[in-house]
Amino acid sequence: MRVVIFGASGMVGHGALRACLLDEGVTEVLAVVRKPLNLGHPKVREIVHTDFTDYSAIREELKDLDACFFCLGVSAVGRGEDEYTRITYDYALAAARAVSAASPSLTFVYMSGQGTDSTEKGRSMWARVKGRTENALLAMPFRAYMFRPGYIQPVSGTVSRTPLYRALYRVTAPLYPLLRRLVPNHVTTTDVLGRAMIAAVRLDGSGPSVLHNGDINRLGAA
Repeated sequence: MRVVIFGASGMVGHGALRACLLDEGVTEVLAVVRKPLNLGHPKVREIVHTDFTDYSAIREELKDLDACFFCLGVSAVGRGEDEYTRITYDYALAAARAVSAASPSLTFVYMSGQGTDSTEKGRSMWARVKGRTENALLAMPFRAYMFRPGYIQPVSGTVSRTPLYRALYRVTAPLYPLLRRLVPNHVTTTDVLGRAMIAAVRLDGSGPSVLHNGDINRLGAA
């Protein structure tokens, strides 16, 4: 399996990358990044690219892929709707069009979020924009799965790039086993997410296209 990951330097993207490196069925990972990761792993080929609205310069690199894991995203906190839409919707659709044109038979996995608004009409700005993004991706001519995790606990050395979130995760880490027992359908880990993304590709288009936290945990169970 050849996989391209957008957002591999982020917390969720790092979880996806780690899962790919551990999975014997994944033979190559293309990491599209703004800055080099410098991993030096034989499975990983980094593609430094700065314009996430135009992938024409790397079109040839995106051929013969089996899967795309789109993990690039930002928090809506402190951002207006135009900026959040540009990063959330425009970037995702540009990547989807590029990989679909180059590798029409691939499976596209989009990292969305619990509470996403498929109607695109709710009060929550981020949920509307995520819903609009999901709907547009599901209308495209490839197999697609929308992941809607709840609380994500970083594990296995994965860390958030946001200082506030890093502090939050340090506080909540000891509580995660309790949360997992009390609300298992609302919490997951970066390791589980990564394994679930790979498992979704192997579904070969079967099952529901929108996967909630419980579905993700079942797919990613070790």
